[in-house]
This record gives sequence, C-alpha cells and structure tokens, in this order.
Amino acid sequence: MTLYYSLVFLLLVAEMVIFMALIVPLPFTWRRKLFTFISESPIIAKLQYGMKITFIFILILFIDSVNRVYRVQIELAAAHKSQNTGGAAVLGGSERMEVQARKFYSQRNMYLCGFTLFLSLILNRTYVMILDVLRLEEEVKTFRGDPATKGGKSLKDAGNVGEVAKLKEQLAAKDRDMANLKKQVESMSAEYNRLGDQVSGTDSIPKKDR
Repeated sequence: MTLYYSLVFLLLVAEMVIFMALIVPLPFTWRRKLFTFISESPIIAKLQYGMKITFIFILILFIDSVNRVYRVQIELAAAHKSQNTGGAAVLGGSERMEVQARKFYSQRNMYLCGFTLFLSLILNRTYVMILDVLRLEEEVKTFRGDPATKGGKSLKDAGNVGEVAKLKEQLAAKDRDMANLKKQVESMSAEYNRLGDQVSGTDSIPKKDR
C-alpha cells in the first residue's frame, strides 16, 4: 500500500473512532459542553477546513481507482473473449496473475476511498442530528425548569463546526477596525480644531487704516 493510501486508511480509522465517540451515551451536561466546545473552537474550524481539502484529494483518488478497475475489467474481458473464440491466449499464467493482482489492488483502493468519503458524510449528518437533538432536549428542560440547563452556554446559537469561532473572529476584527477609525476621527478632529484656532486668531488681528 502506497503512502497516500496508507494515510487514507488512517483517516478511515480516525473517522470510525470519532463516530464511536459521537454515539457513546453521555450525560446531557457533558454532551452540551462537548458540542459547545466543538462549535466554538477555532482549532476545530481550521481542522474542518483542512479536512475539506483532504476529502477533495480523496475524491480524486477514488475516481482514479474506479478508472483503473474499469480498465482492468476491459482487459480481462478482452482476454476471456479471445480465448472463447479460439484465438491465441492473450494472457499467460503469470500475466493473468499480474492482471488479477492489479484488479484486486484497484478494487481495494476504490473501496477504501469510497468508504472514507461515505463515512465523512455520515459523520457530518450524525453531528447535525445530535446537535438538533441536544437543542430540543435543552428547550424541553428549560420549559420544565430543569436546573441542569442553567450555568452553561446555550446550544441554540451553535451552528456548524467552528461557525461561532469564525463569527467571533470577524467581530473582533470589526472592533479593531472601529477602534482604528475612532482614533483617526479624533486625530482629524484635533487637527480641525487647531486649524480653526489659527484661522480665528488671524481674523482677530485689526487691519491698518489706509
């Protein structure tokens, strides 16, 4: 197995571990803190962006493996058709084993990339469904006056992974821009007052009679 397919296999194992961690039954308070952290963590947001790029490369590998499987299937079909029509054997014993080995590796790579992509969709959908369930459970507990919903951050404003963190970063950037703009306005106002004082002082000098 080549290096990139080994990395794809490790990613598949990591996805299975994450999926098992998501479906593990936990108390409501623990789950709320966990998903709030996932929604607001900037590290998770950057990791999610990197994973999107990674899945694009895995999709390219999946398409390439499908193409390889298709070409090997055509090669085997052509050899089998030639043998059935009484022609010369296109593939010998060793050559046929080599083609069968290429077929096996191509199918293995196709299944590996395909299951990795499929599990990524399942993970995303599972996360969204668990988050919706937590929101509904939090609303029910709030209506019932359950103290477990107090003293923690609400999940109502939590969106996709890292969305809250991105909004916080944008808000901080807006605050910095406003602070810089305020300093510029104050500087321009001070300069305007200084020029106004100079003009007022010049106008107050009496002119000499001609």
